[in-house]
Amino acid sequence: MLRLAFVYLSFLLVSFGHAQDVKIDLGPDQIGLNETFTIKVTLSNDKIKSYDQFPEIAGFQKQGISQSSSMNIINGQMSSSNSIIQYYKPTRKGQFTLGSFSVQINGEAFTSPGKSITVGDAANNQSFGGNPTDPFAEFFGRSAEEPEYVEMDDDAFFAVSVDKKEIFAGEGFNLNIAFYMSEQNRAPFEFYEPGRQLDAILKKLKPNNAWEENFNITNIQPEIVDINGKRWMRHKVYEASFFPFSEGTIEIPQVPWEMIKYKVAKNPTFFGANRQEDFKTFYSTGHTITVKPLPPHPLKNEVSVGVFQLRENITNLEVETGKGFEYNFGVSGIGNINSVSPPKRLPGANLNTFDPNVRQQVNQGYGRVSGIKEFNYYITINEAGEYELDDHFQWIYFDPVRAVYDTLMPQAKILVTGESKVNQAISGQRLGGIYDRIDSESNQFSNEQYKYYFTTVINLLLLGAVALLAVLIIKKK
Repeated sequence: MLRLAFVYLSFLLVSFGHAQDVKIDLGPDQIGLNETFTIKVTLSNDKIKSYDQFPEIAGFQKQGISQSSSMNIINGQMSSSNSIIQYYKPTRKGQFTLGSFSVQINGEAFTSPGKSITVGDAANNQSFGGNPTDPFAEFFGRSAEEPEYVEMDDDAFFAVSVDKKEIFAGEGFNLNIAFYMSEQNRAPFEFYEPGRQLDAILKKLKPNNAWEENFNITNIQPEIVDINGKRWMRHKVYEASFFPFSEGTIEIPQVPWEMIKYKVAKNPTFFGANRQEDFKTFYSTGHTITVKPLPPHPLKNEVSVGVFQLRENITNLEVETGKGFEYNFGVSGIGNINSVSPPKRLPGANLNTFDPNVRQQVNQGYGRVSGIKEFNYYITINEAGEYELDDHFQWIYFDPVRAVYDTLMPQAKILVTGESKVNQAISGQRLGGIYDRIDSESNQFSNEQYKYYFTTVINLLLLGAVALLAVLIIKKK
């Protein structure tokens, strides 16, 4: 026993003497089915301000993260360390491989080569892996009873937030669902079935009469945000922008969010189980969003709503009559890009267009939806002259920031040279209708005598019908 204690003390002294800036410690090679495997990251003489997800291990399930810090003064020299420990629980027996991986600590990546892990039968209470008690308790004169666990005060909250409380119909608002922990929080938390909880929450939160642009969050990545001068670790689980189709009100109700919150041992030991799983439910705050109707306008129910600009591109500024060229009318900006319709084509002679090819790109980020939608036209002009394209194209939209309708109009001018191609264009067109039958029909006059006989027969039949009707009426009386 004395030898074992000596090894234990020597281990502590070696650890303090060879502390590095960042150290990644992996759990043992062999554990029991009822024990836990750990990945521990220790940062010396600095705080852990941010970190990313720990790796997944096949055959294991993540059981939560705990943080710890220590300070030592040796010969007047002070040193400190901060640690993050990720716990893994095996799901079955067997041999598993933790491949090489890297962890981002305070924005810098640190790598570990990984290792092989063997999971055997459940260990008894004397093994070190998942011992609820300290094996050295007897040696140091302490009781080997189950430790007492206490709940730590937490500095955390759950929020469903929106960026606007009043919008116009068709204007977007951003909805964000996240769990927040302050940098001073010391209570250990872990997410509990976030996918299942999120599905249930979205059934209550999503407005029905609105277009959704989902930001597609697949991993819960912590990020530092500043709220009223205080730094928080935000774990975003969902973000989307919604564009209501009509006026009214949108109710965002209060919803619950459950987290695993661990109780910690009142008197922690080196080998004992120093925390106990528990649950805590947080509640968000509800919101009401007012959706205002657009001001009166003939195209009120057709226009897009947003902050947009015109981006146009022309392959040729000087062309010959009858020669085609491409013109690109692009609408870019912030708003529902999917709802952007082609520009209105104004009537005008000598300028011919075909249905445009359409290309769009939608970006979700920074709490908003932006992008561009391009309409690529192929145009021919059959008469020489100077043509301003704003006489032929325009795009009307509603700007919710200025609360006004506005029009995007081209700035391009086309100089057309050459002889007139108007008659050539007409002759090349398919007129259809009776013109298609000219060559196949006879050009002989029809005989009017047949028309006279036909009319006489019809009149005699009508006269006979009237006489028969009169006879029937008389007989009936």
